[in-house]
Amino acid sequence: MNILAISGSGRAASTNTALLRAVAGIAQPAHRVTVWDGIAGLPVFTPDLEGGPLPAPVQHVADLIRASDGVIIASPEYVRAIPGGLKNAIDWLVSRDEIITKPIALLHASHRGDDMLAQLRLVLGTVSQRFAPEIFARFPLMKLSPDEIAQRMDAPENRAAVEAFLTAFAAF
Repeated sequence: MNILAISGSGRAASTNTALLRAVAGIAQPAHRVTVWDGIAGLPVFTPDLEGGPLPAPVQHVADLIRASDGVIIASPEYVRAIPGGLKNAIDWLVSRDEIITKPIALLHASHRGDDMLAQLRLVLGTVSQRFAPEIFARFPLMKLSPDEIAQRMDAPENRAAVEAFLTAFAAF
């Protein structure tokens, strides 16, 4: 399965991006996971720009989604809500066809964030016909560096949890 893993964080040392990179390593060779961490590079959504050629960063992520068999999203919570950058990315995709029929599942890199997850589930259930809220995995990784996250995710129990998540996602 060819999976696009979208990080909802714009931080260079993002916990969620580090989680997705670890998942990409665990997924091989059964799945190919491409991590996209370009949220911060997207222009602010406006319907005025939808009619003509899309801004290059938006076209790039739309092309990545189109080429994938499914999408996994991992995102931080900002003030108990979906980060603006991730919501902006979703807004760019709402009136397009790339996301509508793609299987989508969530990963989470924190023991908290339930308000954001509830909002994200609502939004994704609205924009996609194939959002799978029941396919979900959570890892308590807050305050860890990317290197510490890689080490923690390499533990047998975390590798097994990721493999079970990917197996369920591929079956969906």
